[in-house]
Amino acid sequence: MKKTLVVFAHPYLEHSNSNVELFNFYVRHQHFTLRDLYEEYPDFHIAAFRERKRLRNYDRFIFQFPLIWFGMPPLLRLWIDEVFDRDWLREGETNPLEGKEVYILITTGGKERSFTKNGTYQYTVEELISGLIVSLKVFKADIKNIKIVYEANKLSKKDIILHNKEFTELLNQ
Repeated sequence: MKKTLVVFAHPYLEHSNSNVELFNFYVRHQHFTLRDLYEEYPDFHIAAFRERKRLRNYDRFIFQFPLIWFGMPPLLRLWIDEVFDRDWLREGETNPLEGKEVYILITTGGKERSFTKNGTYQYTVEELISGLIVSLKVFKADIKNIKIVYEANKLSKKDIILHNKEFTELLNQ
């Protein structure tokens, strides 16, 4: 199994059944290292050097977060701003993201049809998180999948289990 770093950012985890289930999945499997940014950095002071060093130890990354006000949670945005280093792009520098598999898992309370050009919000979720996608592409990461769980706050226990199964199958390919 690939050594996987899960960069998890949910400011209201106690109110999210769907995220808690996956959170528990990661904890139960030894090849996943879960980094809960809101637990680790409640004061929003990122240890950027330590985080950059940590990235070098993984084969695969998962970014998991809820859509908050039509974007990434603020702490995840800050983490990316402080940890991703432009020096990685210089010739001769080690880029810890280059060629690494990346999965993005997003939960939202909104309906899928709301996140279309003709929907309520007129933007897709991918467009709303384009800053993350572009950043990963600039650093030559291999984005394997972007999974969006719509109406996550209304999912039954059975639906949550099915989403978890689907996501874990993706990771096991």
